[in-house]
Amino acid sequence: MRNFLLVLIALGLLSGCAAFKNRTQTVNRFTEFFRETLSAADCRDGVWEGIGQGYRGAIRLRVSIADGQIQGIEFDDHNEDPAVGGAAMEELLDLVLEYNSADLDAVSGATESSAGFLTAVENALRSARE
Repeated sequence: MRNFLLVLIALGLLSGCAAFKNRTQTVNRFTEFFRETLSAADCRDGVWEGIGQGYRGAIRLRVSIADGQIQGIEFDDHNEDPAVGGAAMEELLDLVLEYNSADLDAVSGATESSAGFLTAVENALRSARE
């Protein structure tokens, strides 16, 4: 009987954790829905600077915009590991150019570097809108 009660308690705790996890995921999806989508479509032409916080410090870059399209991104400075964060940022750079937007997911394994890069691009796009 005692073992049966322990099993019931354990199952109750596990189901409570699963319910909490599902609620957390719903909240995250809700906040993502209201996240500002930044693209170059409404931006002024020019070269705009952006800064974001990566895994190993600030990521500084310049975004070139012409006719509502991101033409290029050049790094001014970053200290990310070339094999991990650097590779992730190069992958994201190609995707930003392809989709003309910084509304992308982070690269798995380099989340902070990815977030810093995307934040820097978003900040440059915000400057181009002002």
